[in-house]
Amino acid sequence: MLQGKAPGEKTGRLSPEQAEIARLKAELAKAQKKQAMTDAALEIMGKAHALLESLSSESADTDEPKRKKR
Repeated sequence: MLQGKAPGEKTGRLSPEQAEIARLKAELAKAQKKQAMTDAALEIMGKAHALLESLSSESADTDEPKRKKR
């Protein structure tokens, strides 16, 4: 059955163990892709937060204190 087959080439019907491994590999790949997207989004949000903090502190430093109306 294995003669003439290249490494990684399917040899017919998968055993239950092979099917489970394939399912788990696909699930892992999907989770890793989702994690990479989440990491990228968090990095962008962190940079945006830092930028807004910087702009906020610059604006607070340059603005004169406003008088309250009574």
